[in-house]
Amino acid sequence: MSQAEVAVAVGVRPQTVPGFLALFRSEVGLTFRRARTIALLGILAALPVLIGVVVRIETDGNEGGGGPAFVAQVTQNGLFLVFTALALTLPVFLPMSVGVVAGDAIAGEAAGGTLRYLLVAPAGRTRLLAAKFTAALVYCLVATGVIALAALATGAALFPMGEVTLLSGDAIGPGAALLRALLVALVVAASLAGLVAIGLFVSTLTGSGIAAMATTVVLVITVQILDSFPQLHTIQPYLFTHHWLSFGDLLRSRMYWDNVLENLGLQALYVAVFGSAAWARFSSRDITA
Repeated sequence: MSQAEVAVAVGVRPQTVPGFLALFRSEVGLTFRRARTIALLGILAALPVLIGVVVRIETDGNEGGGGPAFVAQVTQNGLFLVFTALALTLPVFLPMSVGVVAGDAIAGEAAGGTLRYLLVAPAGRTRLLAAKFTAALVYCLVATGVIALAALATGAALFPMGEVTLLSGDAIGPGAALLRALLVALVVAASLAGLVAIGLFVSTLTGSGIAAMATTVVLVITVQILDSFPQLHTIQPYLFTHHWLSFGDLLRSRMYWDNVLENLGLQALYVAVFGSAAWARFSSRDITA
């Protein structure tokens, strides 16, 4: 069954919660069946393996390890590779993959000529946009989970496992460390919500999937560069990337939530602003493809 046929079959359901869930399941299935999505997840899974191998080679024979705090901790306990991999992939690789998926959400349908068919049946533009957004959020969660699981497997294979020494110097058991890893992964996935909303908005502005994906990715890189200039300290707290690494405060014996909650609040603000902009644009747009 083609994408358009699936969309029409789903769209005839009434505007109810079951109808939305059916559309949502269809969007999630379409997202993860794309070869591009599978390739992106494969690359993300390979990155923790590469990081672990490099750390292993560079520190082989050096008992204490070395380098930055996150990397040095990996040599003492492989479970810490989860936190290291997330910290190293979050600034560039993870958001770039999310930007590709979010940017292609609407523009890709228009470029493929299926957007008009999606809207022929009474699915509703608002419900379709909401389904696209939530499907992209699922990708954020899956992508973060892929990195975390690949890092956990690599860390267990290459380094000792046991008590984890936190950034505060205190040690916690493996069970508690796994719970911290799960919490950190959830925070990282939620930190990408603002980017999803921005990518979705960009996707409503053009009928070219490639242009929307490229624009979103370039925007992520540009904001990261702006966040690195001390001269721009006044505006940096309002950049959606500024608090991405705040999950480090959860790797202390007493977790500090202030920066994490500020990050999540900022992401919610971006979702509200750019989500509304995407809805305003998409609901009034003439669909010709």
